[in-house]
Amino acid sequence: MKVNAVFEGGGVKGISLAGAVRSAELAGITFGKVAGTSSGSIVASLLAAGYTASEMKLIIEETPFRSFLQRAPIFNTKVIGPAVRLLVRKGLYSGQALEQWARKLLLAKDVVTFGDLPSGKLQIVASDITNGKLLVLPKDIARYGVDPKRFPVAKAIRMSTSIPYFFDPVLIRQPVGEGNRSRKRKLRPQFAYIVDGGLLSNFPLWLFEKEVDENRSPIPVLGFQMVGRNASKSHRITGPITMFQAMFETMLSAHDERYIEQEYRMRTIKIPTLGVGTTQFDIDPETSDRLYRSGLEAGTKFFKQWLAHERQKTETPE
Repeated sequence: MKVNAVFEGGGVKGISLAGAVRSAELAGITFGKVAGTSSGSIVASLLAAGYTASEMKLIIEETPFRSFLQRAPIFNTKVIGPAVRLLVRKGLYSGQALEQWARKLLLAKDVVTFGDLPSGKLQIVASDITNGKLLVLPKDIARYGVDPKRFPVAKAIRMSTSIPYFFDPVLIRQPVGEGNRSRKRKLRPQFAYIVDGGLLSNFPLWLFEKEVDENRSPIPVLGFQMVGRNASKSHRITGPITMFQAMFETMLSAHDERYIEQEYRMRTIKIPTLGVGTTQFDIDPETSDRLYRSGLEAGTKFFKQWLAHERQKTETPE
């Protein structure tokens, strides 16, 4: 069965999404259009490029996620260094290593820009905090005078995964509009700051609401959502940086608790994340494997019930 899929963001917890994708493959599910936010954008992009869940698992096993936490040695001075970098660059770490990693993986499947994929195959959500707008990439990059087909997929991933204050925001030059030449209006900022899509829409199920197949029949939309937190886990706040990290994780967790219409509730794979934190980039192999298996188990249970329900619908006369 063919479905469109939306993958929720959740930082390192996104490892569990690969396990859920594997359960979909084992159930005979094929993916049409895919979308994602933050770590969900990575999984969606790899699927769009042609990666299988088994290949994703191998990537996870071979990737030291801590290597994404890069910054110049000058900013490693205890206490002062990170604070200075945060002041100067607006982030504790550069997101460049993550972008290069994604670019290399996509290039292995001959994908560099969105133009290398079928039209509408992949959509990635990011947040423009300069203009206070949600971005659905690639189409919304046209607002900045950039051709959506020529926009690099890896750059979109970096935008969507740029956790505020943790990774540097991505700066996009803004075109000067006619209204900005008026003396009565303030000049538009030269650059727009783009950060994690989870700020505005961490689980954009609405993206594929009206999609139909060649027979004009609605294409099912499945959501892959990471849920569950360790009740005993608390955030240790020692300063403004750790306080913001706690606020951001709490905000993302709140997305898990928000109301989802019954229509979507029936089509959402809920994956327990075993108390793993969004920015736990020093995750050990054992915990990583547990996350993957959590996704596999949650997906297997879901598809057994969902496919039975879908078969019953087709067998029941109108």
